[in-house]
Amino acid sequence: MYPVDASASKRMKSIRRKGTAPELAVREAFSNLGLRYRLNVRSLPGSPDLASQRLCLAVFVHGCFWHRHHGCNRATTPKRNAAFWAEKFLRNVARDRRNYRTLEQRGYRVLVLWECETESTNFKQQLTRALRRMKCLPQGQ
Repeated sequence: MYPVDASASKRMKSIRRKGTAPELAVREAFSNLGLRYRLNVRSLPGSPDLASQRLCLAVFVHGCFWHRHHGCNRATTPKRNAAFWAEKFLRNVARDRRNYRTLEQRGYRVLVLWECETESTNFKQQLTRALRRMKCLPQGQ
């Protein structure tokens, strides 16, 4: 086990799991599209941030750092305890993949939205296009 850095520990504990700004942006977009959803559904694998049983849709709003958004400059690796972090990130990504597979086996469509994407000026249009491709929205909406 590595020695605990009190300041790093305090920083990590301050990061919220629910109700983050990216999640709120996604919830607002879903509401504007007239889509109904439940929050943080613990009965589903991975506790999706938003889920619609009617649409068989599970939505994850992932932080780029924790879930390793490929190609994103926010997916950095801390220099201190690099081996620990590398292993931690591998476990996170493997767990995410397992959850996606299990949800798909249950008949759910999985949509992963990244923290950096929610800050884009055309995020709502991109989300609408993605939902249309997944056949969650009619073409005219």
